[in-house]
Order: sequence, then structure tokens, then C-alpha cells
Amino acid sequence: MAMSTVEEIKAAIQQLPPDQMAAFRAWFAEIDAAAWDQLISADDAEGWLDWLVQEAVNDLDADRCTDR
Repeated sequence: MAMSTVEEIKAAIQQLPPDQMAAFRAWFAEIDAAAWDQLISADDAEGWLDWLVQEAVNDLDADRCTDR
């Protein structure tokens, strides 16, 4: 059964038995994390995160960091 809309997919997911729901959650968490990692890597390669690195270095230099 092919599903072509988010609504159809949502309805099918809601019908899953608990063990299949757990398997789906694990699978989705894995692909979601991979997509997030890819986005962060692309942003880093473009320099979009450089300001965060500089902010961390500035905090370290100003002794605003703690070791907890």
C-alpha cells in the first residue's frame, strides 16, 4: 500500500502495534539524527558556525568556563 501524504503516513503509524511503533521510533530517530548531522556539517563547511567557535574561545580566554 503506497502512501503519498503525511496524513496517510500519520494514520498508518497510529495503527502500529507497540513493538512495531518502537521499531519505527528507533528507525526514525536514526535517520533524523543523520539528517541533523548532515545539516550541521554543511553549516560548518560554509562557516555558519564560526561565530560559535569564536564565542567559546572568547569565554575560555576570559575565564568564563568551568570544568563540571
